[in-house]
Amino acid sequence: MLGNLFKKKETNMEVVSPMTGDVVTLEDVPDQVFSQKMMGEGIAIAPVNGEVVAPIDGEVVDVFRTKHAISLHANNGAEILIHMGLETVELDGKGFEIHVTNGQKVKKGDDLASFDLESVTTDGYKTITPLIVLNSKEFELTDYVSEQQVQAGQTPLFQLDKQ
Repeated sequence: MLGNLFKKKETNMEVVSPMTGDVVTLEDVPDQVFSQKMMGEGIAIAPVNGEVVAPIDGEVVDVFRTKHAISLHANNGAEILIHMGLETVELDGKGFEIHVTNGQKVKKGDDLASFDLESVTTDGYKTITPLIVLNSKEFELTDYVSEQQVQAGQTPLFQLDKQ
């Protein structure tokens, strides 16, 4: 019992892909907020399906009212945002389904959300999904994925090391 009291907090962790699809560097995301890293460092996925899973072990901090984004707090203190599509806040939840609630504990690979790629693109929006470390000044992102195609909940995207 006392062992947990002195347990060392995890400071480094591997972040896996929240979606299956093709890797897109943030610089190549057609949205200045992401491409100029105004919100933080990260990576993006051009998804082949609309299933979104937890990229880390942690807790759901905020499911946006418009269902287009979810923020997570990783066990090492990283704050991670998954932004499903670009400008999709304007859809006001249309085509999105959330499978978690604020405060819920999650493990890598747990279902977070799903969205209808066809509906989103038909409505004129891009489905590229940025994954941003909101407090990236406190972390070093290393060992970026070298593969072009990634699998949800399986393929490591990068290593996140607490500075």
